[in-house]
Amino acid sequence: MAIRYVRGIAATAAVVGMLGGCAAPVAPQGNVSARPTTTAAITAPFALLTHCGIYEARVQDTFFVADQLLDDGNGNPLAGWDNPYQSGTITVQDEKAVFHDDRGHIVTFHERPGATSYLRTCS
Repeated sequence: MAIRYVRGIAATAAVVGMLGGCAAPVAPQGNVSARPTTTAAITAPFALLTHCGIYEARVQDTFFVADQLLDDGNGNPLAGWDNPYQSGTITVQDEKAVFHDDRGHIVTFHERPGATSYLRTCS
């Protein structure tokens, strides 16, 4: 009886294995990119350097430049910004970074591909 049971299981497994190979191939999905076009946004606490105005931000090893440069004309942050840093959060997605703080400030930055240092340094 046990031998008959084992043979039945083996025969069933063989048939399932053969039928599994009979499935029609899946049609290609057109121009599917191997690289996704967007990545998930990442938000983290961030201290934005404001001491000489707001020009750039460095997030980990990536440098970003502000879409709109913000200073008082004398190389200082605008009124209402802390100096030397403004605490808030930064959200990075693809080549864009957006800084937000509790005071309602929003600054948008775009990546500087290949950058290894700041464009400007201040004293």
